[in-house]
Amino acid sequence: MQGDANVRVIFGMKLRQFREQRGYSLKALAQRTGLSPSYLTEIEKGKKYPKAEKILQLAQALNLSYDDLVSLKLENELNPLTSLLDSPLIQEFPFQMFGITPRDVIDLVTRAPNEASTLIRTLGEIAGSYDMRVEHFFYAALRSHQQTHQNYFADLEQAAESFATEQGWDTQPPLPISQLRSVLTDTYGYRLDETALEQQPDLHGFRSVWIDGDPPQLLLNRRLLPGQKAFVLGREIGYCYLDLRDRAMTSSPNEVRSFAQVLNDFKASVFSGALLMHRDTLVDDLRRFFSLPHWDESTFRALLTRYDVTPEMFFYRLSELIPTFLELPQLHFLRLHSPAGSERYQLTKHLNMSQLPLPHGLGLQEHYCRRWLSVEVLRELVQRQQSGDQRAPIVGVQRSRFLDRDAEYFCISLARPLVLTPTTNTSVTIGFRVDEAFKKIVRFWDDPAIPHAEINETCERCWLSEAACRERAAPATIYDREQHLATRNQVLHQLVESLRSGAPL
Repeated sequence: MQGDANVRVIFGMKLRQFREQRGYSLKALAQRTGLSPSYLTEIEKGKKYPKAEKILQLAQALNLSYDDLVSLKLENELNPLTSLLDSPLIQEFPFQMFGITPRDVIDLVTRAPNEASTLIRTLGEIAGSYDMRVEHFFYAALRSHQQTHQNYFADLEQAAESFATEQGWDTQPPLPISQLRSVLTDTYGYRLDETALEQQPDLHGFRSVWIDGDPPQLLLNRRLLPGQKAFVLGREIGYCYLDLRDRAMTSSPNEVRSFAQVLNDFKASVFSGALLMHRDTLVDDLRRFFSLPHWDESTFRALLTRYDVTPEMFFYRLSELIPTFLELPQLHFLRLHSPAGSERYQLTKHLNMSQLPLPHGLGLQEHYCRRWLSVEVLRELVQRQQSGDQRAPIVGVQRSRFLDRDAEYFCISLARPLVLTPTTNTSVTIGFRVDEAFKKIVRFWDDPAIPHAEINETCERCWLSEAACRERAAPATIYDREQHLATRNQVLHQLVESLRSGAPL
């Protein structure tokens, strides 16, 4: 909702507010103005804006000045609605993905503006408490979109397939980076530069910077691994080939302006992953790997080397293909960051399609269970770094069962230092819910050599004693509080029942 639409909505809310303050029904106001009740309803819903002479009629009937009605100022209790109408959340949020439109939201607001205002104030306080910004809603909507489609988008896969066919490229990995460079420079007229970012210390954390112009320029970070450079180039081709205009200037995005940008960045990334890791080739490789009778780390590492991509790129590509082509939709993808040498772990990316009990969110001050494989491989990486062993990535595998839950997960994790920020370690994990479908596809699921672990969500939520869990990083404050409340409620209930029955205390 923008511009004139906002003016209509605000005018309609004010008209309804003034009418109700004076105790007029729509029929009564219609009689006083000569306007039809249906027309007044359309005005109050923000669908129509009256001409000047009709505004004057309304003002006289309500004993107001003309300016009282046309002013865009709302009464104090409705002020938050003005911000809502102007906010990117209303203007850009993909309501259509959820079967509604911005107009539907505004209709709800105009039906009960006072109640809507209270709700908006409440949501604003919650968002402020957790430092939530509009882009957090955009990324949440994107994850919902991915989960709805099992993270597979046939149109993007087909586009990558068509492009590779047009170029006459071989589907066997790895895709030569020289071919990607040639397309960008020769077909799309790009100028590539790997020196400019190196001269700007404040920009060393960016993988690339795109500069629109004639010619367009792409500044690549020279320190990137070959596979990372290939992914950036492939994504740039995706922007061009898919004609995606609203996009980020930097990788990772320095600024999020709209959901269209978030979605287009995602589409270009999917396109690039499909170019570098051909769908049919990778699915065949996965079938062969999952048919092995035992878990084989060397074979898994060889598979990663074959595609010459980072662990994150590889695992995320698996999350796109496995649900659809191996019919294992119950999976999750996690990425954790941890400053090297610290015991702090931050969940920075996730896709949860396996009903994993995953506490996450902004402002979460809890400590993820140290038995998680995602954390274990990070801790092992730190131990190696401290001993001078710089070999990476660390590969781990685990069968994880949550305490008090009838759910088991088969997880594979890799940990390594970040290329552009080597003082930060990262782990990526792909996990599968162990069900009958998984057992049929993955022959080594019950390999006795694979470690088992009883895990929980966070230390603060875990009932295990310190003696039972040597990995505990924090007291069970949340669990203890919940138990205290449960005990208190039970005692209160017993007291009330005793007094009602007349039994002695």
